Amino acid sequence: MEHLRLGRSGLRVSRICLGMMSFGDPAKTPWHLDEGRAEPIVRRAVESGVTFFDTADMYDGGASEEITGRLLRGLFRRRDDYALATKVFFPVGEGANDRGLSRKHIMAAADDSLRRLGTDYIDLYQIHRWDYETPIEETLEALHDLVRVGKVRYLGASSMFAWQFAKAQHTARAGRLTGFTAMQNHYNLLYREEEREMLPLCLDEGVGVLPWSPLARGRLTGRRETARAGSDRLAAMLYGEADQEQVVDAVRAVAGERGVPPAQIALAWLLSRSGVVAPIVGATRVEHVDDAVGALGVKLDEEELARLEAPYRPHPVLGHE
Repeated sequence: MEHLRLGRSGLRVSRICLGMMSFGDPAKTPWHLDEGRAEPIVRRAVESGVTFFDTADMYDGGASEEITGRLLRGLFRRRDDYALATKVFFPVGEGANDRGLSRKHIMAAADDSLRRLGTDYIDLYQIHRWDYETPIEETLEALHDLVRVGKVRYLGASSMFAWQFAKAQHTARAGRLTGFTAMQNHYNLLYREEEREMLPLCLDEGVGVLPWSPLARGRLTGRRETARAGSDRLAAMLYGEADQEQVVDAVRAVAGERGVPPAQIALAWLLSRSGVVAPIVGATRVEHVDDAVGALGVKLDEEELARLEAPYRPHPVLGHE
């Protein structure tokens, strides 16, 4: 397993991050796996050298954080042997302050996440989206206080416009507050709009990029239907363009010539992009972990990269909601 520094920070993380959104209560969400079925998958990731894990407080009402915390405590000898990321923003209750990036909600949400995860600190605490109702100064001051008291080590952000991220970084510097070390954004072979502004900004700022949905909700695995597709409304919204099938065909073709699964080709392409530190890969089978780790050994040449990129057509900005 390769490890890289997360942006310009001193934190080193595995080049594959295991996304934990697939773990929760299958009675509520058909494609979720309970803790018993999740354990072999997380174990395989750990045995393969994965030390970076990503969840969020809103995933299955907090159940993902609980499962993540229990499994990692059982699979690692020391807390410092892995990096744990979670997020705050989306509703986690019915109360007026159970959402957003206000000081009140951030402080309460961080304590709740720490309790569910069963840990004293979060390695990477990420704002899940931009809050249009809360001044960024208030959000950054609250996050800075969490870092200052040791509950959080590093800060990250997720899908937003580049101008918003630039404003946040400038505000942090101007106020001598902790800035963002990572950007978890929507980026894969089917959606490359981030290459216009966000990726150049991250490179300039020394921010590590952690793409979510690196396999486009399973579309880039070469399978036309997945277990998740039937109940995932976001997948239909993000990947409904007819021309995207040409990209999938290119992935299948290169994979066939290489004799590897399409997922490895799609991930190898992402891993080749400047600034990308670790794709966040979800897994519902052990084989998904094997494909992700196997992608580290696939080095695409210039001709293959060109073939994979050629069918892409511009799309509306998606994933900031």
